[in-house]
Amino acid sequence: MNACIVAVGSELLTPLRMDTNSLRITERLNEIGFTVRYKAVVGDALDDLARAFESLLPTVDLLVCTGGLGPTDDDLTRDAIARVTQRPLEFHEDIFERIRDRFARRNLVMPEINRRQAMVPRGADVLPNRNGTAPGLWLEHEGTPIVMLPGPPREMIPMLEAVIAERLVERSGGARLYRRVLRITGRTESDVDSVAQPVYGQWRSGPIPIETTILAVLGQIELHLSATAADRASADAALDRAVHELEQALGQSVYSTDGRPLEAVVGELLRSAAWTIAAAESCTGGLLTSRLTDVPGSSDYVEASAVCYSNRAKVEWLGVDAGLIDEHGAVSEPVARAMAERIKVRAHTNVGIGITGIAGPGGGTPEKPVGTVAIAVATPAATNVRTYQFIGGREQVKFQATQAAMNMLRLMMLP
Repeated sequence: MNACIVAVGSELLTPLRMDTNSLRITERLNEIGFTVRYKAVVGDALDDLARAFESLLPTVDLLVCTGGLGPTDDDLTRDAIARVTQRPLEFHEDIFERIRDRFARRNLVMPEINRRQAMVPRGADVLPNRNGTAPGLWLEHEGTPIVMLPGPPREMIPMLEAVIAERLVERSGGARLYRRVLRITGRTESDVDSVAQPVYGQWRSGPIPIETTILAVLGQIELHLSATAADRASADAALDRAVHELEQALGQSVYSTDGRPLEAVVGELLRSAAWTIAAAESCTGGLLTSRLTDVPGSSDYVEASAVCYSNRAKVEWLGVDAGLIDEHGAVSEPVARAMAERIKVRAHTNVGIGITGIAGPGGGTPEKPVGTVAIAVATPAATNVRTYQFIGGREQVKFQATQAAMNMLRLMMLP
């Protein structure tokens, strides 16, 4: 079952307001077996709305609109649907009276403009709104349900839940959409796709077809797997096989198959080994430690952190040999190694991490351009160090550096 969502409102086409309703609607539709194929944001213009509805309706099994049901002249969802479906708007006295009563209960006089909210396309069912004046509407056009929901979330969400329970669940045929997310780091999107595509290319023709989406986000690649099945057990069996095949193909670059972020995965490794960790951060300014301590229970393994931004702090507080900095520069593998090993000794931990680099936008040289970061990880068994060249602005470089540092530690701790 395919669906599309249209968020109505010119304010959603500005940087001042974001469409969040479609995220909630997508989540709930997925849970009952609908796949959202299209999303659109359309401003408060009758012709634009009508064109959008007219083009989308023939392509899907369900159209959900949110917004544009208010009392003002620019609330045009009803008008556009009426035009596209060729059903005239009709005045409903009972809706009008309910709206007037709502104002009266608050000792207010209803403005005449609210009369617009009692206009309903012929043949539509009215969906009650217990949290506002705008009633929702349900209309079937040539076999396709059109659901019109108000825009404010406190009004939209309860109405959506009622529509799902009372009308949409039975149309899904009992099927639901189930998902898995594989998170991968240390590889590029094209590299992941070249390895994974031969694997997931075969799944579409299986007894339970599995759709795959590859997504590149900062510092990692995500593979989203989705399967539609009548029951969870069947979906889990198909998705388990798919995840196993991808793990076999991609190896240790897959760090999570259950949605956990890298900091949670690393934290669990540290807890299982009964190891503690300390970090000496320069260009990341404490971001690594912040991410590690975002995980509940991280006090089990996070011992200490030092932001040693200046060369003097590296020398006087950590005890890095000033000669190393003079000879190799602060952004170098020898200095990163010394930072990791010195913080490990000072904090009496099993693991020490040292990060030093050039986050930008200034400070780069031809030999060490912006984005150059040296990272070292010291464990009881060894110290590994590597220089990375990250792209992006200052925040992006800092995040990627923390991601690389945690992944270095993760790989060193794997059996």
